[in-house]
Amino acid sequence: MPVATFSIVAFDSHTKDLGVAVQSRYFSVGSVVPWAQAGIGAVATQSFVNVSYGPKGLKLLKRGLTVNEVIAELTRKDKAMDYRQVGIIDAKGNAAAFTGKNCFEWAGAKVGKNFSVQGNILVSEKVVAQMAERFESAEGDLAERLVATLEGGEAAGGDARGRQSASLLVVRNRRGRAGYGDRYIDLRVEDHPDPIRELRRLLGLQRVYLLIDEGDEYVAKGNFRKALSTLEEALRLNARSDDALIDLGIVNMKLGNEAEAVGNFRQVLKLNPKMKHVLRQMPELTSGKGLKVLDKLGLRSEAC
Repeated sequence: MPVATFSIVAFDSHTKDLGVAVQSRYFSVGSVVPWAQAGIGAVATQSFVNVSYGPKGLKLLKRGLTVNEVIAELTRKDKAMDYRQVGIIDAKGNAAAFTGKNCFEWAGAKVGKNFSVQGNILVSEKVVAQMAERFESAEGDLAERLVATLEGGEAAGGDARGRQSASLLVVRNRRGRAGYGDRYIDLRVEDHPDPIRELRRLLGLQRVYLLIDEGDEYVAKGNFRKALSTLEEALRLNARSDDALIDLGIVNMKLGNEAEAVGNFRQVLKLNPKMKHVLRQMPELTSGKGLKVLDKLGLRSEAC
Protein backbone atom coordinates (compact mmCIF):
# COMPACT_ATOMS: atom_id res chain seq x y z
CA MET A 1 0.00 0.00 0.00
CA PRO A 2 1.45 3.42 -0.89
CA VAL A 3 2.44 5.76 1.90
CA ALA A 4 0.73 8.76 0.30
CA THR A 5 2.00 11.70 2.23
CA PHE A 6 3.58 15.11 2.31
CA SER A 7 6.73 15.65 4.32
CA ILE A 8 9.67 17.92 4.96
CA VAL A 9 13.28 17.24 5.91
CA ALA A 10 15.12 20.29 7.21
CA PHE A 11 18.18 21.70 8.98
CA ASP A 12 18.53 24.65 11.37
CA SER A 13 21.86 26.35 10.72
CA HIS A 14 21.80 28.09 14.12
CA THR A 15 21.04 25.19 16.47
CA LYS A 16 22.28 22.46 14.08
CA ASP A 17 19.00 20.62 14.67
CA LEU A 18 17.82 18.24 11.98
CA GLY A 19 14.22 17.20 11.56
CA VAL A 20 11.43 15.50 9.67
CA ALA A 21 7.71 16.25 9.75
CA VAL A 22 5.08 14.26 7.89
CA GLN A 23 1.31 13.88 7.46
CA SER A 24 -0.56 11.16 5.63
CA ARG A 25 -3.81 9.28 5.06
CA TYR A 26 -1.96 6.24 6.40
CA PHE A 27 -2.00 4.64 9.83
CA SER A 28 1.08 5.40 12.00
CA VAL A 29 3.07 7.23 9.34
CA GLY A 30 5.67 8.14 11.98
CA SER A 31 6.70 4.51 12.27
CA VAL A 32 7.97 4.31 8.68
CA VAL A 33 8.70 7.69 7.06
CA PRO A 34 10.95 9.81 9.36
CA TRP A 35 14.59 9.01 10.10
CA ALA A 36 17.24 11.34 11.51
CA GLN A 37 20.55 11.35 13.35
CA ALA A 38 22.18 14.38 14.97
CA GLY A 39 25.26 15.56 13.12
CA ILE A 40 24.49 13.26 10.17
CA GLY A 41 21.22 14.05 8.43
CA ALA A 42 17.53 13.31 8.00
CA VAL A 43 15.53 11.12 5.60
CA ALA A 44 11.84 10.90 4.67
CA THR A 45 11.08 7.67 2.79
CA GLN A 46 7.57 7.26 1.36
CA SER A 47 5.31 6.07 -1.52
CA PHE A 48 5.25 2.24 -1.60
CA VAL A 49 7.73 2.85 1.16
CA ASN A 50 11.09 1.12 1.33
CA VAL A 51 11.78 1.55 5.04
CA SER A 52 15.43 0.54 4.56
CA TYR A 53 16.05 3.88 2.81
CA GLY A 54 15.99 5.51 6.27
CA PRO A 55 18.78 3.68 8.11
CA LYS A 56 20.74 3.01 4.93
CA GLY A 57 20.54 6.65 3.92
CA LEU A 58 21.87 7.82 7.28
CA LYS A 59 24.67 5.25 7.13
CA LEU A 60 25.70 6.46 3.66
CA LEU A 61 25.65 10.09 4.80
CA LYS A 62 27.85 9.12 7.73
CA ARG A 63 30.30 7.57 5.28
CA GLY A 64 30.60 10.95 3.58
CA LEU A 65 28.44 10.55 0.48
CA THR A 66 26.60 13.62 -0.79
CA VAL A 67 22.81 13.70 -0.66
CA ASN A 68 22.60 13.06 -4.41
CA GLU A 69 25.06 10.18 -4.15
CA VAL A 70 22.98 8.70 -1.33
CA ILE A 71 19.83 8.78 -3.46
CA ALA A 72 21.67 7.20 -6.37
CA GLU A 73 22.99 4.43 -4.14
CA LEU A 74 19.62 3.77 -2.49
CA THR A 75 17.75 3.47 -5.77
CA ARG A 76 20.46 1.74 -7.83
CA LYS A 77 19.50 -1.84 -6.95
CA ASP A 78 15.87 -1.21 -6.02
CA LYS A 79 13.66 -2.90 -8.63
CA ALA A 80 10.70 -0.84 -7.40
CA MET A 81 12.56 2.48 -7.50
CA ASP A 82 10.02 3.98 -9.89
CA TYR A 83 7.41 3.75 -7.10
CA ARG A 84 9.59 5.28 -4.40
CA GLN A 85 9.87 8.82 -3.08
CA VAL A 86 12.52 10.12 -0.72
CA GLY A 87 13.80 13.42 0.65
CA ILE A 88 17.25 13.72 2.23
CA ILE A 89 19.22 16.46 3.97
CA ASP A 90 22.68 16.40 5.49
CA ALA A 91 24.12 18.14 8.54
CA LYS A 92 25.25 21.10 6.43
CA GLY A 93 21.81 21.80 4.99
CA ASN A 94 22.38 20.22 1.56
CA ALA A 95 19.11 18.65 0.42
CA ALA A 96 17.86 16.49 -2.44
CA ALA A 97 14.73 14.56 -3.36
CA PHE A 98 13.74 11.72 -5.66
CA THR A 99 10.28 10.92 -7.02
CA GLY A 100 9.87 7.73 -9.06
CA LYS A 101 8.06 8.06 -12.38
CA ASN A 102 5.33 5.65 -11.26
CA CYS A 103 4.43 7.42 -8.01
CA PHE A 104 0.71 8.16 -7.87
CA GLU A 105 -0.17 11.70 -8.96
CA TRP A 106 0.25 14.38 -7.99
CA ALA A 107 3.78 13.57 -6.91
CA GLY A 108 6.87 15.74 -6.73
CA ALA A 109 9.20 17.80 -4.56
CA LYS A 110 10.71 21.21 -4.04
CA VAL A 111 14.22 21.69 -2.67
CA GLY A 112 15.36 24.95 -1.08
CA LYS A 113 17.96 26.29 1.31
CA ASN A 114 18.17 23.91 4.28
CA PHE A 115 15.06 21.90 3.34
CA SER A 116 13.28 19.60 0.93
CA VAL A 117 9.50 19.13 0.78
CA GLN A 118 7.96 16.20 -1.07
CA GLY A 119 4.66 14.45 -1.49
CA ASN A 120 2.61 11.96 -3.48
CA ILE A 121 -1.12 11.42 -4.09
CA LEU A 122 -1.56 15.14 -3.44
CA VAL A 123 -4.42 17.30 -4.68
CA SER A 124 -1.96 19.36 -6.73
CA GLU A 125 1.54 20.77 -7.01
CA LYS A 126 0.35 23.70 -4.87
CA VAL A 127 0.78 21.54 -1.77
CA VAL A 128 4.59 21.36 -1.96
CA ALA A 129 4.79 24.93 -3.26
CA GLN A 130 2.91 26.26 -0.25
CA MET A 131 4.90 24.03 2.10
CA ALA A 132 8.13 25.55 0.82
CA GLU A 133 6.77 29.07 1.19
CA ARG A 134 5.57 28.36 4.72
CA PHE A 135 8.92 26.91 5.82
CA GLU A 136 10.83 29.87 4.42
CA SER A 137 8.56 32.43 6.10
CA ALA A 138 7.83 30.68 9.42
CA GLU A 139 9.44 31.88 12.64
CA GLY A 140 10.52 30.01 15.74
CA ASP A 141 12.68 26.96 16.29
CA LEU A 142 12.91 24.07 13.83
CA ALA A 143 10.04 22.12 15.42
CA GLU A 144 7.74 25.13 15.12
CA ARG A 145 8.71 25.70 11.48
CA LEU A 146 8.22 22.03 10.61
CA VAL A 147 4.69 21.94 12.01
CA ALA A 148 3.91 25.25 10.28
CA THR A 149 5.09 23.66 7.03
CA LEU A 150 2.64 20.77 7.45
CA GLU A 151 -0.12 23.27 8.16
CA GLY A 152 0.76 25.02 4.91
CA GLY A 153 0.53 21.77 2.98
CA GLU A 154 -2.84 20.90 4.52
CA ALA A 155 -4.18 24.39 3.78
CA ALA A 156 -3.30 23.83 0.11
CA GLY A 157 -5.31 20.60 0.01
CA GLY A 158 -2.84 18.04 1.29
CA ASP A 159 -3.23 14.32 0.67
CA ALA A 160 -5.93 13.71 -1.95
CA ARG A 161 -7.28 10.78 0.12
CA GLY A 162 -7.70 12.75 3.33
CA ARG A 163 -5.77 12.66 6.60
CA GLN A 164 -5.05 10.20 9.36
CA SER A 165 -1.62 10.40 11.02
CA ALA A 166 1.30 12.77 11.49
CA SER A 167 4.75 12.81 13.05
CA LEU A 168 7.47 15.23 14.13
CA LEU A 169 11.08 14.21 14.75
CA VAL A 170 13.83 16.68 15.71
CA VAL A 171 17.29 15.47 16.70
CA ARG A 172 19.89 17.40 18.66
CA ASN A 173 23.21 16.08 19.90
CA ARG A 174 22.94 14.61 23.44
CA ARG A 175 19.51 16.17 23.95
CA GLY A 176 17.42 13.02 24.21
CA ARG A 177 15.48 12.49 27.42
CA ALA A 178 17.77 12.75 30.46
CA GLY A 179 20.70 13.48 28.13
CA TYR A 180 20.64 10.07 26.45
CA GLY A 181 20.54 9.83 22.67
CA ASP A 182 19.63 12.61 20.27
CA ARG A 183 15.83 12.45 19.96
CA TYR A 184 15.09 15.95 21.19
CA ILE A 185 11.46 15.92 20.02
CA ASP A 186 9.78 12.71 18.88
CA LEU A 187 6.00 12.98 18.55
CA ARG A 188 3.49 10.78 16.74
CA VAL A 189 -0.21 11.01 16.05
CA GLU A 190 -1.13 7.51 14.92
CA ASP A 191 -4.82 7.95 14.04
CA HIS A 192 -6.79 11.18 14.36
CA PRO A 193 -9.40 13.14 12.39
CA ASP A 194 -7.13 16.22 12.45
CA PRO A 195 -3.59 14.90 12.94
CA ILE A 196 -1.68 18.12 12.32
CA ARG A 197 -3.77 20.03 14.82
CA GLU A 198 -3.18 17.24 17.34
CA LEU A 199 0.54 17.30 16.54
CA ARG A 200 0.66 21.00 17.34
CA ARG A 201 -1.11 20.34 20.66
CA LEU A 202 1.44 17.68 21.52
CA LEU A 203 4.29 20.02 20.59
CA GLY A 204 2.94 22.56 23.06
CA LEU A 205 2.84 19.88 25.74
CA GLN A 206 6.34 18.76 24.80
CA ARG A 207 7.61 22.29 25.40
CA VAL A 208 6.20 22.14 28.93
CA TYR A 209 8.04 18.91 29.67
CA LEU A 210 11.27 20.21 28.14
CA LEU A 211 11.08 23.10 30.60
CA ILE A 212 10.39 20.68 33.46
CA ASP A 213 13.48 18.68 32.47
CA GLU A 214 15.47 21.91 32.26
CA GLY A 215 14.26 22.86 35.74
CA ASP A 216 15.40 19.47 37.04
CA GLU A 217 18.83 20.11 35.57
CA TYR A 218 19.06 23.43 37.42
CA VAL A 219 18.00 21.73 40.65
CA ALA A 220 20.75 19.13 40.21
CA LYS A 221 23.24 21.98 39.84
CA GLY A 222 21.89 23.76 42.94
CA ASN A 223 20.64 26.74 40.93
CA PHE A 224 17.21 26.95 42.55
CA ARG A 225 16.45 30.51 41.43
CA LYS A 226 16.90 29.54 37.79
CA ALA A 227 14.88 26.36 38.37
CA LEU A 228 12.09 28.48 39.86
CA SER A 229 11.82 30.78 36.84
CA THR A 230 12.02 27.85 34.42
CA LEU A 231 9.19 25.98 36.13
CA GLU A 232 7.10 29.14 36.33
CA GLU A 233 7.54 29.47 32.56
CA ALA A 234 6.34 25.88 32.12
CA LEU A 235 3.22 26.70 34.12
CA ARG A 236 2.57 29.78 32.03
CA LEU A 237 2.34 27.41 29.06
CA ASN A 238 0.17 24.92 30.95
CA ALA A 239 -1.20 25.97 34.31
CA ARG A 240 -2.68 22.49 34.85
CA SER A 241 0.62 20.59 34.75
CA ASP A 242 0.73 18.72 38.07
CA ASP A 243 4.27 17.54 37.23
CA ALA A 244 5.52 21.12 36.95
CA LEU A 245 3.67 22.07 40.15
CA ILE A 246 5.29 19.25 42.13
CA ASP A 247 8.75 20.34 41.00
CA LEU A 248 7.89 23.97 41.75
CA GLY A 249 6.80 22.97 45.26
CA ILE A 250 10.10 21.20 45.87
CA VAL A 251 12.07 24.19 44.61
CA ASN A 252 10.07 26.56 46.82
CA MET A 253 10.85 24.33 49.80
CA LYS A 254 14.57 24.45 49.00
CA LEU A 255 14.35 28.24 48.82
CA GLY A 256 12.58 28.37 52.20
CA ASN A 257 9.26 29.43 50.68
CA GLU A 258 7.15 27.04 52.76
CA ALA A 259 3.82 28.77 52.22
CA GLU A 260 4.33 28.84 48.46
CA ALA A 261 5.34 25.18 48.48
CA VAL A 262 2.22 24.19 50.39
CA GLY A 263 0.14 26.18 47.91
CA ASN A 264 1.82 24.39 45.00
CA PHE A 265 1.15 20.96 46.49
CA ARG A 266 -2.46 21.83 47.32
CA GLN A 267 -2.98 22.80 43.71
CA VAL A 268 -1.44 19.49 42.64
CA LEU A 269 -3.93 17.58 44.80
CA LYS A 270 -6.81 19.65 43.50
CA LEU A 271 -5.84 18.85 39.91
CA ASN A 272 -5.01 15.22 40.58
CA PRO A 273 -5.87 13.76 44.01
CA LYS A 274 -4.03 10.54 43.12
CA MET A 275 -0.75 12.46 43.36
CA LYS A 276 -0.98 12.10 47.15
CA HIS A 277 0.66 8.70 46.66
CA VAL A 278 3.68 10.47 45.14
CA LEU A 279 3.86 13.28 47.69
CA ARG A 280 3.81 10.84 50.62
CA GLN A 281 6.96 9.16 49.32
CA MET A 282 9.06 12.10 48.10
CA PRO A 283 12.33 12.23 50.07
CA GLU A 284 12.06 16.00 50.41
CA LEU A 285 8.71 15.59 52.25
CA THR A 286 9.41 12.61 54.49
CA SER A 287 11.93 14.22 56.85
CA GLY A 288 12.81 17.58 58.41
CA LYS A 289 10.79 20.57 57.26
CA GLY A 290 9.05 18.40 54.72
CA LEU A 291 7.05 16.74 57.49
CA LYS A 292 5.52 20.11 58.36
CA VAL A 293 4.40 20.46 54.77
CA LEU A 294 2.81 17.01 54.87
CA ASP A 295 1.03 18.04 58.08
CA LYS A 296 -0.45 21.09 56.39
CA LEU A 297 -1.53 18.92 53.47
CA GLY A 298 -3.11 16.39 55.83
CA LEU A 299 -0.84 13.64 54.52
CA ARG A 300 1.71 13.10 57.32
CA SER A 301 -0.22 10.38 59.09
CA GLU A 302 -0.12 8.42 55.86
CA ALA A 303 3.51 9.13 54.97
CA CYS A 304 5.91 6.26 54.48
